Amino acid sequence: MEWKKEIKILFWITAFFLGAFFLPLESARFTEAVRATLDLVKWYAQEHVILCLLPAFFIAGVISIFVSQGAVLKYFGANAKKWLAYTIASVSGTILAVCSCTILPLFSSIHKRGAGLGPAITFLYSGPAINILAIILTARILGFEMGLARVIGAVVFSILIGVAMAFIYRKEERIKAADQMKIPVMPEARPLWKTSLHFFALVLILVFANWGKPDSDDKTSLWYLIWANKWYITAFWSLFLVYSLIFILKIKWWWVAISAVAVAASGLLATSPLVPMVVAIAAISIITLFHGGENREWTISSWDFAKQIMPLLALGVVVAGFLLGSTHDETKIAGMVPDEWVVYLVGGNSFLANFFASVVGAFMYFATLTEVPILQGLMNSGMGEGPALALLLAGPSLSLPNMLVIRGVMGTQKTLVYVLLVIIMATVSGVIYGTIV
Repeated sequence: MEWKKEIKILFWITAFFLGAFFLPLESARFTEAVRATLDLVKWYAQEHVILCLLPAFFIAGVISIFVSQGAVLKYFGANAKKWLAYTIASVSGTILAVCSCTILPLFSSIHKRGAGLGPAITFLYSGPAINILAIILTARILGFEMGLARVIGAVVFSILIGVAMAFIYRKEERIKAADQMKIPVMPEARPLWKTSLHFFALVLILVFANWGKPDSDDKTSLWYLIWANKWYITAFWSLFLVYSLIFILKIKWWWVAISAVAVAASGLLATSPLVPMVVAIAAISIITLFHGGENREWTISSWDFAKQIMPLLALGVVVAGFLLGSTHDETKIAGMVPDEWVVYLVGGNSFLANFFASVVGAFMYFATLTEVPILQGLMNSGMGEGPALALLLAGPSLSLPNMLVIRGVMGTQKTLVYVLLVIIMATVSGVIYGTIV
């Protein structure tokens, strides 16, 4: 009815006015939280969007366009062999060095192509949780026991959560399985090795472009050597992408050559590695759009994922920064929730301490590898071993931005069940680990 619409408009106008009227600008906590929000948004835009998210959108586009639905159904579909589907999904994080946000376009893509709910959820959790770089860093900084507990917990978690989701929604999965039996198996447009080469060229560019600086000053360590030369390694893998664009996607070689020269020139002239990445993304978008066919569909599909995911991520980052503060590199700016409260509530190994650590980890945003130094600081302030593991198991795979996007992909109810399963399992694991240690 018309009057209901007018009342709704009046409500939002009133709410905005009251919020502006009572802004607590005199509160140091509020102004610090605003500064934390802006700092986190700026850092996220500078360090995460261009190097992580944009390449992830193109990888998701590859799955959506170049990987046939038959291939997705074979390995992840409702009728796929369960042991194979869950095994592949549960170890995916060892290949993808991604965070809870970067995994989203990839999850959305395989979900859209018909992957079963269980394997898709296992993939969603394991992608950030079993990041091999984070596991190694955890063992080096927080101890071998914590690193081992994290990898075992993450692998087991991903499978259990996926199986639990598939069981809870088994009626829907049966219907999906019956529908997928009717889908004709179409022959692959190209050999699997060609699609795999194109896919993994993008994945390896993503991994090495985001290789983090080690905390150790040991310049002879493999980690440091890779970090010191990561842009040369990234450039090496980009040669495979050039090969793929010319010989697999059949894009005219001089278009690719001009694009490669532009990227190389921007890398030599610019002071920031973000510039050649932007040039490369723009060049790929242009040449694929103009070549039409599957190439054009690839870029359009990547753009569709960006439109769906980016606004929700931005909203989530703003809210997370305001409530929980901004923590990256050596910067720490407090949000509305004081750090003292967090440390007080996660001391010891009580059930409540583990539960609270799981909840905080689930809602807080952690970029790839940042959870380890954050956790080190909390443990130095009195955080218990159990709650530390609980946060490690809940945090990297979930975040408020992550939840908002998942809700848009599979609905409110399934998202709520997934989040609750992660929090419950992280809590139980923390209690058990804290008791043993």
